[in-house]
Amino acid sequence: MIAQGWIYFFLGALPLMVAALFARQWTGRSTRAIKDGANGLLTRRHRIVAACLGLLLPSLASAQGEHGGGEANLVLPDLSSVSFFGMNGHALLMIGLLFCAGGLLFGLVIYTQLKNLPVHRTMREISELIYETCKTYLVTQGKFIVLLWVFIAVIISLYFGWLAPVPGKSIGVTLPIILGFSLVGIAGSYGVAWFGIRVNTFANSRTAFAALRGKPYPAYAIPLKAGMSIGMALISVELLIMLFILLFIPRDYAGACFIGFAIGESLGAAALRIAGGIFTKIADIGADLMKIVFKIKEDDARNPGVIADCTGDNAGDSVGPSADGFETYGVTGVALITFILLAVKDPTTQAQLLVWIFVMRVAMLLSSAVAYFLNAAIAHAKYANADDMDFEVPLTSLVWITSILSIALTYIVSYLMIQTLGDGTLWWKLASIISCGTLAGAIIPELVKVFTSTKSAHVQEVVTSAQEGGASLGILSGFVAGNFSAYWLGLSMVALMGMGYYFSTGTSMTALMLAPAVFAFGLVAFGFLGMGPVTIAVDSYGPVTDNAQSVYELSLIENVPNIEAELKKDFGFNVNFEAAKHWLEANDGAGNTFKATAKPVLIGTAVVGATTMTFSIIMALTGGLTHSVQNLSLLHAPFMLGLICGGAIIYWFTGASTQAVTTGAYRAVEFIKANIKLEGVEKASVTDSKKVVEICTKYAQKGMFNIFLAVFFATLSFAFMEPFLFIGYLFSLAIFGLYQAIFMANAGGAWDNAKKVVEVDLKQKGTPLHDATVIGDTVGDPFKDTSSVAMNPIIKFTTLFGLLAVELAVTLSADKPLLTHMLAVLFFLVSVFFVWKSFYGMRIDAKR
Repeated sequence: MIAQGWIYFFLGALPLMVAALFARQWTGRSTRAIKDGANGLLTRRHRIVAACLGLLLPSLASAQGEHGGGEANLVLPDLSSVSFFGMNGHALLMIGLLFCAGGLLFGLVIYTQLKNLPVHRTMREISELIYETCKTYLVTQGKFIVLLWVFIAVIISLYFGWLAPVPGKSIGVTLPIILGFSLVGIAGSYGVAWFGIRVNTFANSRTAFAALRGKPYPAYAIPLKAGMSIGMALISVELLIMLFILLFIPRDYAGACFIGFAIGESLGAAALRIAGGIFTKIADIGADLMKIVFKIKEDDARNPGVIADCTGDNAGDSVGPSADGFETYGVTGVALITFILLAVKDPTTQAQLLVWIFVMRVAMLLSSAVAYFLNAAIAHAKYANADDMDFEVPLTSLVWITSILSIALTYIVSYLMIQTLGDGTLWWKLASIISCGTLAGAIIPELVKVFTSTKSAHVQEVVTSAQEGGASLGILSGFVAGNFSAYWLGLSMVALMGMGYYFSTGTSMTALMLAPAVFAFGLVAFGFLGMGPVTIAVDSYGPVTDNAQSVYELSLIENVPNIEAELKKDFGFNVNFEAAKHWLEANDGAGNTFKATAKPVLIGTAVVGATTMTFSIIMALTGGLTHSVQNLSLLHAPFMLGLICGGAIIYWFTGASTQAVTTGAYRAVEFIKANIKLEGVEKASVTDSKKVVEICTKYAQKGMFNIFLAVFFATLSFAFMEPFLFIGYLFSLAIFGLYQAIFMANAGGAWDNAKKVVEVDLKQKGTPLHDATVIGDTVGDPFKDTSSVAMNPIIKFTTLFGLLAVELAVTLSADKPLLTHMLAVLFFLVSVFFVWKSFYGMRIDAKR
C-alpha cells in the first residue's frame, strides 16, 4: 500500500514537475534546486502543490462511488423528435450552421477590408511593431495557459477517470472527450483573442491615417467596423462549436463535451483577462507617469513605455474582452442546457426548449448584423461629410437599434416556434423574460454613461474637484461616482431580474420544470448576450481609438520631409494635422465610455449565469430538491459561513491583482526613468521598448500564477469543507463580485475621462490640473481594467470547476468523511500560502 501511495504521489507530482520547468522561464525567476533528484526540479511552491495532488490520488482510489460523472452523465433528448416549420429540430439547427458560417464570413470579409484600407508607411510600421509585440505576448500566454491547464487536467482525470467514471461508458472514451473539449474551449478563447488583436492592429493605423483628412466620420467608422468583425466572428465560432456538439456528437456523450468545453473556455478567459489586465495597466501607468516626471506629451515617441502601452491596450482591452465574451456566451449556454436537462422531465419539452434557444441565438446574430448595417446607413448619411461629430451618438443608436430589433425578433421567433408549448401562454412569457435581459443590454450602458461619459456630471465633478483640490479631491470624486453607480446599476439589474421572475410565476412554468425562477434568471443572462456582436463591437471600439492616437504620435508623420505633398500625390487629399489630432483624442474619450458600458453587461451575465449553473450543484446535493433543501438557509451555519467566505476571496483578489500592477509598474517606471533619452533622439530604441514589454509580461504572469492557484485550491477547500458551505460561497462570490466590479469599473472610467476632458475640451495638457487628472487616471487604471473586469471569469471558473470539486468531495465523504475534512484543511492551507505569496512574493523590494 505504501508503494502504491508513492506511485500515486509521483503521478500527481509529474505534471507539476513539468510545470516547474516551464515556470522557470515564464515567471522570470530561477528555480533553485534544494535537493538532488526529482525534488530539484521544483521550487517550494510547486512541491507543495505536487504533494497535495499526490496525496489526494491514493486517498481517493478506494472511494469510487456507484454513481458518477455529474453533468457529463447528462443525455440530450432526440432533437429529431420535435418539428418546427415543417422540419424536425435537428434539420432546423443544421440550417443554423449556415447562418453561423455566414457570420464568420462577415467577420473575415471586414478583416480583409480593413487590411486593404490605405495607410501611410510610417503608421503601418508602428502598427506592425505593436502587432509583433502582441504576438510575442500571446505566444508566451499560450504556454502559460497550458501550464494552468495541467492543474485542471489532473482533477478532471482523477474524477472522471478514477473516482467517478460516467456510468455505462468507457473511461477510454469519456475522459479523452472531456479533456479534448477543454482544449477546444481554451483554443476558442485563445483563437478569438488572437483574431481580435490582428483586426485591431490593422484598424489602429488605418484609423489614424483616415483622420488626416480632418473629418471625424472615418475615425468613427473604422474602429466600429473592426469591432463588428470581432463580434460577429466570436459569436459565430462559439455557436458553431456548440451546434456541432448538439448535432454531431452522440447524445449520451454531449454532456461530457459541454462540461469540458465550458471549463476550458473559462480557464482560457480567466488567464487572458487577468494577465492581460495586469499587463496593460503596468504599461499604461509606466507610460503615463512619464508625462508628469519629464513633462513630455502624450505618447511621446521617446518614451520606451509607449509601445508597451499600445501592446497593453490590445492585451488588456482586446484580448481580455474577446476571450471573456467568448467564454461568457458559451458558459451561459451550457448553464441553460444543463438546467433544461436537469429540471425539465419531459424529453419532448427538453428538445423543444433546446432547439428554440439555439434558433434564438442564430436569430439574434442576424439581428445584430441588420442593426449594424441600418445604423451605418444612418450614420453615413448624417456624418460622412460633417465637420463636427459627437462620436457617442451613433454608438448609442447602434445599441438601441440592436436591442429593439432583438426584442421584436424574440417575440416573433417564440410565437412561431413554441406557441403551443405548455398552456399556450408560455411563448410570450419566455420571450418577455429574454427581453428583460436584452433591454438591460441597452439600459445598463445608458446608466454607465451617467458616471463615465465625458459629458456626465460625475466626470465634470472630478475635473472641478481637481481644479481646486488637485489629485486628492479628484480621486475622492471618482470614488463617489463608482459608489453611486453600484447603487443604480445594482437596482436596475434587480428590477429586470425581478420582472423575469414575475413572468416565471404561475402554473404555466411550474407544471413543466423545477425551480422556474432559476430558468428565468438564466434566460435574463441569455438576453443580456442577445446583442453579443454589438456589445463586443462597442467594447472593441476603445482599444482601436486608443491605439490610433498612439500610432499617430509614434509615427512622427508630421516630421516626414514633404509629407503634405506626398500625401496629396499618393492618396489624393489635403492633410489637416490639427483636426486629425483633435478628432483622435475626442474619439478616444468615446472609446473610454463604451469600454466602460460593456463591463457591467459582462459581469451581470456572470452573476446571473452563475446562479443558473449553481442550480446544477443544488440539484445534485438535494437529489432533485427531494431532501436537504433546508440546508439552503441562513439557519444552516455552514451555508452562512460560506456567504462570508466569498466576500473574503473577492477582496483578496482585488488586492492581489492590484499588487501585481503596482509592483510591475514600479519596475517599469524604474527602468524607463533610467533609460529614457530626451535629447538628440526622435524615438526610443526598440530594445528599450521590448524590455518594458518583458517587465509587463513577467509581472502579469507572476501575479496570475499566484492568483490562479489560490482560487484553484480555495475552490477545492470550500467544496471539501461542506457542500452547502460551498453553495453559500458561490452565491457570495457572485454578489460581492458584482458590486465590487461595478464600483471599480465606473470609478476608473470617471477618472479616465476626466483626464480626457482636460486634454480635449479644456486644452490644458502639461498643467497642474492635467497632472492631477493623470494621477487619478493611474489610480483608476487597475480599478477598471484589471480587478473589476477579471471578476467575471473568476466567478464563472469557480462555479464550473466547483461542479467537479463538490461532486468529488461528496463522493469521497460518503466513505471517508474524516479524510475529506483533512483534505479541506490541507487545500485551505495551500490556498492561503498562495494568498500570502500574492503580496509577500510580489511586494516592492526597493533595495533590489
